[in-house]
Amino acid sequence: MTFLKKLFISAVLTITTFNLIAQNQFIADRVVANVGDKIILQSDVENQVIQLKAQGYQSRGDIKCEIFQELLVQKLLLIQAELDSIQVGANQVESELERRLIYFIRQIGSQEKLEEFYNKSIIEIKEDFRPLIREQILTQMMQSELVSGVKVSPKEIEKFYKKMPKDSIPMVNTQYKINQIVAYPPEDEESRAEAREKLLDIRKRIINGERFSTLAVLYSEDPGSARKGGELGFRTRDELDPEFAKAAFRLTDDGGVSRIVESEYGFHIIQLIAQQGNQVNVRHILIIPKVNVQQKIKARNKLDSVVTLIRNDSLSFTNAALRFSEDEKSRLNEGLMVNPQNSSTTFELDQLPRAEYNIVKDLEVGAISEPFETVDESGKPVFKIVKVAEKTDAHKANLEDDYEMIEEIAIMEKQQQKIDEWLEETKKNTYIRIDDSFMNCKFLENGWIKH
Repeated sequence: MTFLKKLFISAVLTITTFNLIAQNQFIADRVVANVGDKIILQSDVENQVIQLKAQGYQSRGDIKCEIFQELLVQKLLLIQAELDSIQVGANQVESELERRLIYFIRQIGSQEKLEEFYNKSIIEIKEDFRPLIREQILTQMMQSELVSGVKVSPKEIEKFYKKMPKDSIPMVNTQYKINQIVAYPPEDEESRAEAREKLLDIRKRIINGERFSTLAVLYSEDPGSARKGGELGFRTRDELDPEFAKAAFRLTDDGGVSRIVESEYGFHIIQLIAQQGNQVNVRHILIIPKVNVQQKIKARNKLDSVVTLIRNDSLSFTNAALRFSEDEKSRLNEGLMVNPQNSSTTFELDQLPRAEYNIVKDLEVGAISEPFETVDESGKPVFKIVKVAEKTDAHKANLEDDYEMIEEIAIMEKQQQKIDEWLEETKKNTYIRIDDSFMNCKFLENGWIKH
């Protein structure tokens, strides 16, 4: 495991775990290393071992030695950051602190449960976390500073690729670039009115004493939250639809129920569970206006006409997307679909929604599909026609087709070399004491112990 990867794992674990921090009290603690004026505790190592194993990490060697090496490097980075007078703004620390606490609260259920778990107030918990977060931000900034000037020229990339052992050249799965033209079934006021009427009836039942959570399980059309009684968990304003957020943050009484709110997903009623600072936990019941057969026929017929124009060479796919597609994200870019998983314009087949998968897998490059029904990112029914603009078969990465991938690997390799050179020099000039219990770690032979 390289140094850069180890730092990444450490950052992820710190963000995604909370319970093991509180378990320090159960570990017989002692100092196992001194690095300059910094110390590493036995509990620092033990907690990260537990965390990595909980994440399913499998070590090829001694996991304790891997973590111990990572912690030694982090202390060196921290010392260097202080020597270079790198500053972390208070706002930056507070923002990261708030972000992590929101995550922890969501994992454990509420702020009260988090306070109960630690047997501390939220203010005391923040005081415990703040120096740790400041230290981690500093080490990340120092690492970025060390590799900030690293670049690779086209010649270096070519040389790097030619020197790569054949068995280490990554495989690239079959990739697709896909153009689309999108048509939504036209809105039907009768369906919208029916959805509102259904929600009004549900709201009256809640006001008259029925449980919101029970009715959410029975009627809400949000499958993610319905089984939990409509509860969303703590969310910030930015994580919610703007109209939904406006209504949710306006509720003041615990158990209060909003009037009907329209969002991009449909119609909602919302019940406040708790509000804590800039986050709110609510239940909601979602009703989506139904799309009838006539509406679907209109959308399909529209695309049937577009397909005919394209196939008769009366209109190019690019111009048809610009003129007729109702997807604002892609219509101005020749209808090119964007992969939400990585923001690229390429897809592997299994990254496509099921309906698109079933169409694209049998479509030749340049061919245009018949109109088919699918759903958009909001879960709304939609009709599409698609064209496979490009298809790159599975292959070993090469400079012609995968230049950016190889460039990224080459840059990471050069960054690693830069870090390794810095480490070698820094270890020589820093006081380092290692406890006997870690003397079996093989990495220590590489200049960590001064004879």
